Amino acid sequence: MFCESTAVWHRHDPPRLFRSTPSLRQGHALRARDQKYKEMNPTMTDQRPNILFFLTDDHAAPAISCYGGGLNRTPNIDRIAEEGVRFERALVTNSLCAPSRATILTGTYSHVNGVTTLDTPIDASQPTFASVLHEAGYATAFFGKWHMGHGGIHDPQGFDYWEAFDDQGTYIDPLLHTANGDVQTEGYATDLLTDRALAWLDEQEEGKPWCLLIWHKAPHRPWIPAPRHMNLFTDPIPVPETFWDDYSGRGTPAHKATMRVADDLADVDLKQDPPEGLDYDQMALWKYQRYLQDYLRTIAAVDENVGRACDRVVERGEHGNTITIYGSDQGFFLGEHGWFDKRFMYEESLRMPLVMSWSDRVPKGQVVRNLVSNVDIAQTLLDAAGAPVPERMQGMSLLPQITGVPDAEVRDAFYYRYWEHDDRMHHVWAHYGLVTDRYKLIYYYADGLGLANAGDVTYPPEWELFDTKEDPHELTSVYNDPRYLTVREQLKARMLELQRELGDKPYERPTPAERARIIGKR
Repeated sequence: MFCESTAVWHRHDPPRLFRSTPSLRQGHALRARDQKYKEMNPTMTDQRPNILFFLTDDHAAPAISCYGGGLNRTPNIDRIAEEGVRFERALVTNSLCAPSRATILTGTYSHVNGVTTLDTPIDASQPTFASVLHEAGYATAFFGKWHMGHGGIHDPQGFDYWEAFDDQGTYIDPLLHTANGDVQTEGYATDLLTDRALAWLDEQEEGKPWCLLIWHKAPHRPWIPAPRHMNLFTDPIPVPETFWDDYSGRGTPAHKATMRVADDLADVDLKQDPPEGLDYDQMALWKYQRYLQDYLRTIAAVDENVGRACDRVVERGEHGNTITIYGSDQGFFLGEHGWFDKRFMYEESLRMPLVMSWSDRVPKGQVVRNLVSNVDIAQTLLDAAGAPVPERMQGMSLLPQITGVPDAEVRDAFYYRYWEHDDRMHHVWAHYGLVTDRYKLIYYYADGLGLANAGDVTYPPEWELFDTKEDPHELTSVYNDPRYLTVREQLKARMLELQRELGDKPYERPTPAERARIIGKR
């Protein structure tokens, strides 16, 4: 079921996050901005750019070599960053697969697009960057992991052609839903998805702009590698500094979560029996190595196929005027704090990798450290295409920042909300919060609000505050430290301001009668 706000998306749009951002929806503003781009980029063409958009699932930034994690090499993803820009702090509005994908497509927060949890499907008739581009004359196609519902209004819309995995999809012989019925495929998902996407690309007429989305399943659990990569990463993989975190510096939510590598990885994840005679610590380290080996092996196939697709664009003579973007739907814990999975507002989960190139317009080798978000992607692509931006979109175009426009607007703060409270597998409490360049304020309101896949039990709310300059690993909350009282109240005020601007509402605990009605509606 959709949350109540979903039904009114077309009638009530929350105001933009940055009121001072120049409007991209008025024709004269578009022309003025484009003229400024042309003045600063004399070599740019008037041809609308093609868009090649790779999205992966649960790909943490440290597992991309250009981010400096040292775990693996990803030369083809790195190539995109080298030819354009690497965003160091790209943050997601809701660190969960389906909600993040909905935000990327619609340029809106979960409370606007209606996809709050894994089990709240999308109304795909709402505006997306793909549907706007399609209306503007782009050839559009989607291949891969949709994971926002299937059938009727939940199927992909705004695409000339689409093939979507069934639910999460499978690594081997995945079933694909299409507008013309289901297709049973044979092969390794990452490879065959690329094969099918490139076959569509080869059919596109010269001179007509296209937008191609290749959204992989990998590296989502259970992390099944291609056979050709089974011999990779056999040497010991470094253990994160915080692997043995005991959560003593944080509140109840961190203690209650069931995402520990040592305790909560399943047999299907590990795929082999552990050696006999291991004590608890030894078993934890063995599980970590097995987890990371297969995780990194699935990424090897992703990187190879990113290279295949990028090479095809070069062969077509379209590289210079093609926006190539690589990202993941959120971050992922790679043993940090002893965890796998995501959901929390802690940095490893909150931060998505995001690299982008556009040789005709974007200078090479940039690193952007400002706060950007997955909610910005839709607006950026529409801005690049010169297409109208729906009034309801809540992001900001990143083009001014990466094309050298003087005094380009940047965020001073970022708002986050996780809705899937205390689900049966991970037990992470519902929370929202604020991020600045130094601080992170988190409010665990701990209520499922009757949403699908959320738990019915509520808990006393808790707060956390981290000074990420002094505590970059977010180990110790300073919420109750009197030295941070003024900062704490300033952050609360800024968070309430962003909630108002975005159209979200501060949490108010329902009465027993209200709660009974909420649960009864589910």
